[in-house]
Amino acid sequence: MAARRARPLRRLPFGTRVLFTPVAIAVVLVALYAWVSTLELDSIEQRSLNRAVIVAKTIEHLEMTLAATALVVVIAIPLGVAASRATNRLIAPVILTVGNLGQAVPCIGLLVLCTFLMGVGFQTALVGLVAYAVLPVLRNTMVGVQQVDPALIEAARGMGMTRGQILRRVELKLAVPAILAGLRTALVLTVGVATLGAFVAAGGFGELIINGLKLNRMPVTIVGGVLTACIAFFIDWLGGLAEDLLKPRGM
Repeated sequence: MAARRARPLRRLPFGTRVLFTPVAIAVVLVALYAWVSTLELDSIEQRSLNRAVIVAKTIEHLEMTLAATALVVVIAIPLGVAASRATNRLIAPVILTVGNLGQAVPCIGLLVLCTFLMGVGFQTALVGLVAYAVLPVLRNTMVGVQQVDPALIEAARGMGMTRGQILRRVELKLAVPAILAGLRTALVLTVGVATLGAFVAAGGFGELIINGLKLNRMPVTIVGGVLTACIAFFIDWLGGLAEDLLKPRGM
């Protein structure tokens, strides 16, 4: 008998893919709330697992993540463009090496070094997060710009565009999918690593996780971990939407 051809996997409809992640996150959060409601929390757990504390830690965690990501965009995209230029071949390896340093050094060790230089607080955590998350955006920007078809660049030159216009209107637009993919990766990494900000008094869900472990209060640790994971999945979902909506037509 002739071998049957494997049927291609069918992708879920766009609406289903868009709704699946937020619905799943909502289900997890409802299940978490229902589970915590069934527990008899002692006074220590009640001080950590109440609405005011959860809202405050959520805001702190998002502030760290979004501020670090904004700085990564400002730093990594221009460096990635500079490293992609043929005229900068000598400095491109230096730029990539500097970008690699953040992930080569363990993040907790980097935070300790920053603490010696800057003390504890939000700014110290921010420096560590930026150093750790800059590489995906830097490398993807470099690769995305380099992958633009040279024929398109020559056509743009033939139309009388300047180098700056070609970069803005052609190269960066066509590199948008790669840049957004790097930014999406950086966001998810930052959400997870931001939990270490608790070690430098920067707040966030890391405080719940660490306090739960130190005081042997597993509900506090579980709530902190689950909320961190939910934010990571939600931001990844938003990044996927951005990739679908912002990529150039026809790609």
